[in-house]
Amino acid sequence: MSARKILVTSALPYANGPIHLGHLVEYIQTDIWVRFQKQRGNLCYYVCADDTHGTPIMLRADREGITPEQLIAQVGKEHLADFTEFSVAFDNYHSTHSEENKALSSLIYERLRDAGHISSRSITQAFDPVKNMFLSDRFIKGECPKCGALDQYGDGCEVCGATYSPTELKNAVSAISGAKPIDKDSVHYFFDLANFSEMLNEWTHAGHLQPEVSNKLAEWLDGGLQQWDISRDAPYFGFEIPDAPGKYFYVWLDAPIGYMASFKNLCDKQGLDFNEFWGKHSDAELYHFIGKDIIYFHALFWPAMLNGAHFRTPSAIFAHGFLTVNGEKMSKSRGTFIKARTYLDHLNPEYLRYYFAAKLSAGVDDIDLNFDDFSQRVNSDLVGKVVNIASRCSGFIAKRFDNKLSEHCSEQALFHEFVVANVHIAELYEAREFGKAMREIMALADKANQYIDEKKPWLIAKEEGKEQELHEVCTMGLNLFRLLAVYLKPVLPVLAGNAESFLNIGAQAWPVHSKPLLNHAINVFTPLMTRVEADKIAAIVEASKEHLEKTAEPVKAKKCEPIAPTIEFDDFAKLDLRIARIIKADHVEGADKLLQLTVDIGDETRNIFAGIKSAYSPEDLEGKLTLVIANLAPRKMRFGLSEGMVLAAGPGGKDIWVLSPDEGAEPGMRVK
Repeated sequence: MSARKILVTSALPYANGPIHLGHLVEYIQTDIWVRFQKQRGNLCYYVCADDTHGTPIMLRADREGITPEQLIAQVGKEHLADFTEFSVAFDNYHSTHSEENKALSSLIYERLRDAGHISSRSITQAFDPVKNMFLSDRFIKGECPKCGALDQYGDGCEVCGATYSPTELKNAVSAISGAKPIDKDSVHYFFDLANFSEMLNEWTHAGHLQPEVSNKLAEWLDGGLQQWDISRDAPYFGFEIPDAPGKYFYVWLDAPIGYMASFKNLCDKQGLDFNEFWGKHSDAELYHFIGKDIIYFHALFWPAMLNGAHFRTPSAIFAHGFLTVNGEKMSKSRGTFIKARTYLDHLNPEYLRYYFAAKLSAGVDDIDLNFDDFSQRVNSDLVGKVVNIASRCSGFIAKRFDNKLSEHCSEQALFHEFVVANVHIAELYEAREFGKAMREIMALADKANQYIDEKKPWLIAKEEGKEQELHEVCTMGLNLFRLLAVYLKPVLPVLAGNAESFLNIGAQAWPVHSKPLLNHAINVFTPLMTRVEADKIAAIVEASKEHLEKTAEPVKAKKCEPIAPTIEFDDFAKLDLRIARIIKADHVEGADKLLQLTVDIGDETRNIFAGIKSAYSPEDLEGKLTLVIANLAPRKMRFGLSEGMVLAAGPGGKDIWVLSPDEGAEPGMRVK
């Protein structure tokens, strides 16, 4: 079977901030898959770049008193340093602010324009009269036109979830200067995505996407494709559109072209054929690993752009979910918005590589970094199972046999079982089912440890005339360890490399026809991995709070109950308080204090668990009006999902009063 030709990319990190653990899910996932392909002997290139254009870059550089070029150069070095320490091994890491990207962006635009896929028209936009620049929706703030919440962005309200145009905001101001925006007309250029409806309908259902992604795209396609605004007005940090002075390519046009540009840069360095991978009739494989939040750009705009410009489209796009920490979104206040550099200051990066691998699947589900589970899994699997095998056996080989393995091995069947496992483990790696692959490898580690436990070399070593048996048992243990190391090599390249040095062997390829090491000199064993220490995790959490202002110590109330920290009016304004009618109330089996309420909040019904059972029976509540917080994040309880909060008052027990609104109130009315 001839080697495959594969080009792999990860989404480009934006050059406006540091790499954090949420980013690393993607780069570690991609790197594992690439390392596996290379270990199998396939020709595989992994390229990436910093995404460097756009208004946020321009504004940050201005605030720091440097040029955008200086900013992106510095951030690019920091990004690559973080990736390198996490063993993310790009074949090329470039920048979208490059000559290759400028040339390719212009070429693709011109081909699309000449084929009739680009149009232009005048549009009205908000304009900052102080900064003398047009404002995108995210740079306009004001009061939500639906619920009145303050300090909302120009494209949607984070309080009530409403979407609207920036012109609908009340008391709108520029988030940059604070000035009131004015309306101003400008000619913009559009990519006519609807021209590719038929092509995209076919492409998105042809196996290039995960089923759940394909289904989501079908909804968007059925709703009709709109024109995509690909231009921005000066001042803007980016590439000027070839036939439109003062107009610049929107960052999302040249960002994915950065994949091509980074590979073109690699081709020029190594004499590779660019068209062999990107040409219209390329037989190479092309894969993009991305987060689920940028599917629209990658699975609709990108293949349409490539098709219209006569380039090949991706073989597949692999989307992954988000990272939560201890079951919640990453939070700066909790110290769980963790930068890559903060982690690296305290813990071995291979711990995280293994933990992510153990949690990742081929789907788009979110994965959770639970610190207790993280410590237990690393300590149990890697230290307690895998490394422990080498530690247990190497001492006897060193002390009794001068660091030389036995000439014979009587457990060939067990070794063969470990070798044969390569087929299934390879299938799981190929399918990106890394979690399942780790479980298979750890099952083998359990078998290896069981073998050693049954043979008991520490007892054999005390018996006369058992030298050969001791030698063979420890030799087999180290050979099983060697296979575990090679199976883990895509995930733990440093540990695998150190294991190869200890075993005095070269870089291990995938063990399709592996034979045991016999009559072979090994090197002195040194610890390959140490346990995760709780104080290191605590230090990471604490260090992640370093940029937050310290909250003053709260005043203590009676019975030493702390008073909650004060909040600003803007915080209170975010609450969506609504009148609700209790449609149904039920007891909750197994709960002493809870009632399950079905409430009508005007535009929908909600399920809410309320701790008011001591004061009310269900029949007393049905049909009554109450007050609820409608925009409280849903909370998963062991009895079900609670989708809001009923407001009540009183000291407790039977003295709990569900707040009854005035006569004439109706479900859905908001309370100001």
